[in-house]
Amino acid sequence: METDNKTAVTTFILLGFGNAPGLQIPLFLVFLIIYGLTIAGNIIIIVLVIMDHHLHIPMYFFLGNLSCLDTFYTSTLFPRMLASFLTRDRTISCSGCFIQFYCFVTLGVAECYLLASMSYDRYLAICKPLQYATLMSRRLCFLLSALTWLCGIMVSTFLMGLMSQLKYCGHREIDHFFCDFTAVIKLSCSDTTLVTLVSLTLSFINIVPSFLLTLLSYVCIIAAIIRIPSSDGREKAFSTCSSHLIVVSIFYGSLILVYVLPQKEALRQIDKIFSVFYTVLTPLINPLIYSLRNKEVKKALMRAVNKCRISK
Repeated sequence: METDNKTAVTTFILLGFGNAPGLQIPLFLVFLIIYGLTIAGNIIIIVLVIMDHHLHIPMYFFLGNLSCLDTFYTSTLFPRMLASFLTRDRTISCSGCFIQFYCFVTLGVAECYLLASMSYDRYLAICKPLQYATLMSRRLCFLLSALTWLCGIMVSTFLMGLMSQLKYCGHREIDHFFCDFTAVIKLSCSDTTLVTLVSLTLSFINIVPSFLLTLLSYVCIIAAIIRIPSSDGREKAFSTCSSHLIVVSIFYGSLILVYVLPQKEALRQIDKIFSVFYTVLTPLINPLIYSLRNKEVKKALMRAVNKCRISK
């Protein structure tokens, strides 16, 4: 099959972190441990939120959604990466690459909206405590959660429809450890102006507003905390949102460094490192931060452990 005198490719090659033979097994073990800890930590959070009635409040409802999202998020990337370390086979079919990209975009956009929803929840809890129960109703929680996933699916479906129309021929090496948009688009021998413009437009429409809402929520939260007269009150109020602020800072900070800064070949390896932050580190630290810094989650975990002991 010929396209513009070039053979259309049916598989891509994920270059990953290099081809040093001595690093493949160590990298496999490191990422396997990270993957195991990420899945275990997030599943524990999901189970606690579902089973413990003390956690049946909006804050932990969104936390359970975040853990569910992170579980799918890491499972989209890790298995293929681990297999390449172990087998040294870095090829991935075009359909497999597009499926990975579709899931990655869906979950990435959904996480932006979910973090915004969580920041809005903390804003209402701290800035409007007397109206919190009325404003953040169960119906609103479910609506925000549904919109979070729906927006992610809509964005990825529309973008995937345009990418599937492109022709890929000649070069097939993706200089990344997953099928990232920028890396895949570079391999196309079609005109990518439209899909690039649509991608920028969708990013502006979906990611920028969610980031600004998150930022505005925390500006209002910090302003409200400063006005609290007692130091104990300020410390208690800040502790309820500090963990979320850490996650948001790492997630958006790494996204900005990877996708906003100029795309230069000299920065390509650095981009990979920062990509690890939002694809690997954020899903790992979410359960660690929320469980280690949150008294209610720790109490729920202790209650679950005690129930297991009694049942034995």
